[in-house]
Amino acid sequence: MSVLPVVSPAEDDALSQAESAYRQLRDKLIMLDIRPGEPINDGQLAAELGFGRTPVREAIKRLEGDHLVVSYPRRGTFATVVDITELADVSDIRELLEPLAARRAAVNASADMRAELRQVARALAALDDRPADKRELMRYDLAVHRLIYRAAGNPHLEDTLIRHDNLATRIWCLVVDKVPSVASHITEHVRLLEAVADGDAELAAKLAFEHVSSFEKTVRQVL
Repeated sequence: MSVLPVVSPAEDDALSQAESAYRQLRDKLIMLDIRPGEPINDGQLAAELGFGRTPVREAIKRLEGDHLVVSYPRRGTFATVVDITELADVSDIRELLEPLAARRAAVNASADMRAELRQVARALAALDDRPADKRELMRYDLAVHRLIYRAAGNPHLEDTLIRHDNLATRIWCLVVDKVPSVASHITEHVRLLEAVADGDAELAAKLAFEHVSSFEKTVRQVL
């Protein structure tokens, strides 16, 4: 199974080292490749990612603002714990803003963006029923949401939703092994992507709301 890139190769090439380091570390923290509570060693991460220490340190400072890492005087920096009690608060915000982003994307997306949305929808529809790595499937979820946020054409809305979707994804990854079918959650995106690409703003908003609500319900069922 080929997994959609969370950042496209062309987009990644255009990033500064600090931005690229930030995005790579952010996604490691989101996907729990860096486990909650794990110490953050900037030298080790710089060597692992192929960057100097300066861009990695800049990235870590930004990640503190995203509530993905926390620093303690004389103790060091650590990946934040995943707080399940934040689920309701995060979902409240996403239930308001995800439909707004989907609606705006349906109205504002360029022709090229609509083509990309359809391409991703076809890739998701082609997923088969063979067992797949659940965490890898979650990368599809990240990619789809970020694509819709970008298509909405509002950088402030995009930034807010990325930060809250990141927190939601960490919660999901914490319980993903208990979820019976992650694939069905991911393939919900097909209709949403098609609605956005078709310019059907009301249907896109409705499907976005249902998707976020379904996420919270699923997580609560397995807790």
